Amino acid sequence: MPENTRHPAGQPSLVYADLKGNITDFPALHMAGMSGGQFLLPEKEDFIPLPEGSELFVLPGRLPVGLDPDSGEPLLLEDNPFKPGEPIQAVSAFMSPAHTAVLNSAYQTQEKAPRLPLFAYTAVGWYDDRFWTTAFRSDADIRQDAAQFNQTVINSRTRTKLNQYKHNRLVQHLGKCCLTYACPAARNYFLGRWEAPLPTSPTCNARCVGCISLQSSGKCSATQDRIRFVPTPAELAEIAIPHLQHAEQAIVSFGQGCEGEPLLQADTIEKAIAAIRRKTDRGTINLNSNASLPQAIKRLSEAGLDSLRVSINSAQIQYHSDYYRPQNFTLADVLESIQVMKRGGGFVSLNYFILPGVTDSIEEYTALRHLLHTYQPDRIQLRNLNMDPEWYLRSIKFQTTAPALGMRKWLENIKQEFPELQLGYYNPPIR
Repeated sequence: MPENTRHPAGQPSLVYADLKGNITDFPALHMAGMSGGQFLLPEKEDFIPLPEGSELFVLPGRLPVGLDPDSGEPLLLEDNPFKPGEPIQAVSAFMSPAHTAVLNSAYQTQEKAPRLPLFAYTAVGWYDDRFWTTAFRSDADIRQDAAQFNQTVINSRTRTKLNQYKHNRLVQHLGKCCLTYACPAARNYFLGRWEAPLPTSPTCNARCVGCISLQSSGKCSATQDRIRFVPTPAELAEIAIPHLQHAEQAIVSFGQGCEGEPLLQADTIEKAIAAIRRKTDRGTINLNSNASLPQAIKRLSEAGLDSLRVSINSAQIQYHSDYYRPQNFTLADVLESIQVMKRGGGFVSLNYFILPGVTDSIEEYTALRHLLHTYQPDRIQLRNLNMDPEWYLRSIKFQTTAPALGMRKWLENIKQEFPELQLGYYNPPIR
């Protein structure tokens, strides 16, 4: 991208949608962003052109908020300015992978508005004939970029492999993930490259408020079906071995969005790792986990697990507990698991859920600094929190005493204080 198009020359304007989803810009108001429930004017450095593969969402029951160009005062747009009296809705961006939000979409929720689905909601505006969003690219890896996927090729290779492995329940499950949900990891497995998913567990020991595979409240739908069986070690190995032997930058990962907590199937995973390593020492075996069971992590590390990605919404005990609603574990167990994996010589990433205004709050940054200094994970994967922002703030009973740092300042501080720490979005190949 040419240097002069990295950021807009002027301030993008507010966009809104009618009830049919048609999006219009309103140049009389600057677009606003939201951070921890506060309305802000994005700085020009906050903007990037809306990345390819991103989607635009309308937000039902939510009115757009813009900023007066002269006073900077937040103003609510209550109806269509070009067709007075016509109802409108706020608009947000759901960004393509490897991009991290700087500000959320700015809106005011109306009474009886439905809860937003389990996606991330980034601020978006219009300037110079294009959409701009408030974000930065957090990983240069192209493994899930939209340009890497040709649906005709995906369909052909997926059906070929499904026919080849009719006996393997997990291959069939991944076929649904690929063809029904367009899961990037499942797509890459069928394309024979990079990171392949190995979902294993239909059960979980947490009741995450924003769980994307199981929602019991009825107020918010899960975004995908959870696996309903435990694959055998043989089924897992049958997928993993050829992938590790032949794929470019090969990784296989237990723990996916379409399952519960893989550590609850530690016996199965331990046997699968042993079977895999009897056949090949190539590639990385990774576990995506809530890291709730340190003794299970120890066993898997000793069996040959190379890397552990620890999902965490906060380094603060209460916020972690309020989000995960853990069953018989605490943040202390999670931190012990990091120590166990590090002592075993393994690589540890934090899968850190990002929400502007919370992640970059002074209290959260202070707690994260302590975690990084004490437990020394190797990498932070910056993942936008897929959840209605207001629901999340209520769920964790969020409170702060000072203005947030801002996500760009947060990133700058992390890089300066922890120069050896990797920052990215994906699980890296480490062997």
